[in-house]
Amino acid sequence: MVIYANKRQNGLGGVRKPATPSRRDARMNTATMKSPEPEPSYPHLVQRTIEACRLAKEAAGTAAEGIATGSSPLLNSLREREKELDNLDMEIDAGVTEAITQVGEVEARELLACMKIMIGLERIGDLLLSFASSAQATGMRIDPQDTRDLTHMATVLEKMLTDVGAAFSTRDVKRAVDVLRADAEMDRLRNLIFLRHIENPENVHRQSSLQVIFMTQSLERAGDHAKNLAEEVCHFVSGHTVRHVLMTYDKPIEQMFLDWLRHRDDKH
Repeated sequence: MVIYANKRQNGLGGVRKPATPSRRDARMNTATMKSPEPEPSYPHLVQRTIEACRLAKEAAGTAAEGIATGSSPLLNSLREREKELDNLDMEIDAGVTEAITQVGEVEARELLACMKIMIGLERIGDLLLSFASSAQATGMRIDPQDTRDLTHMATVLEKMLTDVGAAFSTRDVKRAVDVLRADAEMDRLRNLIFLRHIENPENVHRQSSLQVIFMTQSLERAGDHAKNLAEEVCHFVSGHTVRHVLMTYDKPIEQMFLDWLRHRDDKH
């Protein structure tokens, strides 16, 4: 009886059968085998920064169209763009913090550039939302000349952000230099609007002066941030200060000819 009981407990012949894997274990093994490879943090963060540049550029274009057409729905849509930029800012900040210790020196510099660029883009989103709020506060009662100048400012900002994104994604210092030069046009338009509404030499009644000044300041400050982004790209790509880069691109023709002669003599 004892021998028979032992055989019943251990299986036929007294040999214990191997344990059969449970369904849960099988599902876990299958899930482990089929789980996709995680996306590399470094390339993903760079791509998300480029997407943020595109989003900010589209927001500036929406601001230009919204003020030109007096469209409240377009101006209202800037709130959603601002939220998207906020989310990207948090994503890239967290991602860079985690990834920067896992990459080499060159990649680390690019990740730091991603973080700085994203901070600037998030602030531009805030300023464009402020622009939209001021525009709606006027009830779109804005003088035609102000509408034209504000539309022009927003269009210049859109082009600046387009060039920032292209300069960063293609490592094109020339596109970044174009952004630095475009900032002068933003300052010129700001001065024209301020002259009309603050000094008002013709002593003409202006509509919604306070809100127009707020709108102008928002766009001008957004242009300053775009300029800072271009400076960051110049430094990241070239390894030189902006002053050094501008000296290279703003050489007089005589100096460029002398450099060409020197380069030719060195080759011989």
